[in-house]
Amino acid sequence: MNEKKIVPFKTNAGISDRLLEHLLEKGKPYGLESILPFHTDEIIIAEWVYLKCRYGCRLYNKNWCCPPATPSPERVRKILEEYSLALLLVGNRTFPEIYHDNDNAKKRAKQVRCWKGTVSLERFLFLEGYYKAFGLVGEACALCKECNYPGDCLFPQEKRPSVESFSIDVIGMLKNLGVSTQVAGHKTESFRYYGIILLE
Repeated sequence: MNEKKIVPFKTNAGISDRLLEHLLEKGKPYGLESILPFHTDEIIIAEWVYLKCRYGCRLYNKNWCCPPATPSPERVRKILEEYSLALLLVGNRTFPEIYHDNDNAKKRAKQVRCWKGTVSLERFLFLEGYYKAFGLVGEACALCKECNYPGDCLFPQEKRPSVESFSIDVIGMLKNLGVSTQVAGHKTESFRYYGIILLE
């Protein structure tokens, strides 16, 4: 009879190069091109990011994965105190449909792929013993064509905040990490998108 594999929980164990390579292989079908470990002290929480969500996005107060359904900047700061290590998930794409609304099937399909990739890697890390692993997705949630908010979420096990809904200054964080990036100036230009997995 086969014995069940017992995976010990990780405590300040860091992450091995071998596991990072395995994660990237699992992430490539979801559009990821690199995964970088970093210290959570490099994450910048900024009130202005919340303002951008509240006054610049049509999903504000209409989606379970966006403000005000997500934690406030003050609460996010407290959450991050419980973590020291995170993973930056980096994807690259050319995606003219990004400028269309959520009724566009191609746009939704790419958003869902990105979403499922982050949740899948988070689940894999949990099974590897990283019991605190929690994903922040680099896209707005599009699992449903129209979110059921404020009614019950139809996919509660896959519900995660987006990086921006956590009031994270992504550009400032990337500067802290020495990662160069630029905003696509035209819809035919490729651009990078970023997710985060809080690890331990």
